[in-house]
Amino acid sequence: MDIAAIHPELRNAYRRTPSLPCYSDLFVSVANLLLRLRRNKKSISSVEIREHNADGASVRVYTPPAPHTGAALLWIHGGGLLIGRASMNDALCAKYAKDLNILVVSVNYRLADKHPFPAAIDDCFYAWRWLQKNAVGLGVEPDRIIISGQSAGAGLAASLVQRIVDSGDIQPAGQALFCPMLDDRTAAREELDSVGHRVWNNRSNRAGWTAYLGQSAGQSATPEYAVPGRRENLTGLPPSWIGIGDVDLFYVESKSYANRLQACGVACELHTVQGAPHGFESLVPEASITKSFFESNYGFLRKKLGL
Repeated sequence: MDIAAIHPELRNAYRRTPSLPCYSDLFVSVANLLLRLRRNKKSISSVEIREHNADGASVRVYTPPAPHTGAALLWIHGGGLLIGRASMNDALCAKYAKDLNILVVSVNYRLADKHPFPAAIDDCFYAWRWLQKNAVGLGVEPDRIIISGQSAGAGLAASLVQRIVDSGDIQPAGQALFCPMLDDRTAAREELDSVGHRVWNNRSNRAGWTAYLGQSAGQSATPEYAVPGRRENLTGLPPSWIGIGDVDLFYVESKSYANRLQACGVACELHTVQGAPHGFESLVPEASITKSFFESNYGFLRKKLGL
């Protein structure tokens, strides 16, 4: 991708940021090893961080210093379904907890390099069920929880919301999806390989989906809740916020999902950032376009959580 296609505020950062070669088994193994070796923090900016076993899944719970509002955010980290840990988003989750005075729960789900579908989505569902079961003890109102995530985590968030809606249990107050990985059929489009999308390209995308699904991307059929973008009927899903850059590999599938939600009567805000590649909100947090991006996201969270 030509650097000229990237927003001026972001160009310097992306000049020195390579795409993640997640199609390499060695890279995936080393990346996950390094993440495991990092020392986990117990607090950030007076936000307490604790680990819990959530019915088989591991979660990190971020508690703000002041008595919180009774609302919560269930967060799911990214990493293309192949790499990552909840702790890599400690700073972001602690910031949500402190800024909004809410409880934040982040899921450590099993990764597809060793645990294909349905391991990751099952772990996310276990975390949701644990949060609901322990809501009173955590000071959380069960109907004031938003499900959110970034990249692959946003795709898992979308799948989780679909599964919860179908279960008929207490519903989430909304979903907030950052640059979501929603549809394996994008990975099957080999002509996208030559575009050279920044940070997350289509070769890595294909590797992630293939590992997760246990089959080549773009097959005629996939298991229920494996690929959220393939769900035909989106009626009844909760209010949604989707944030995406228009030079992100996932832009087309994100825009399509937002349009389909709206067509099914679901209130959906699509926040598009011109010239923003994948993960810009993490890579260049001080850019004015990043701040505007989070202002939109915070506005959605405040409104839907009644803050």
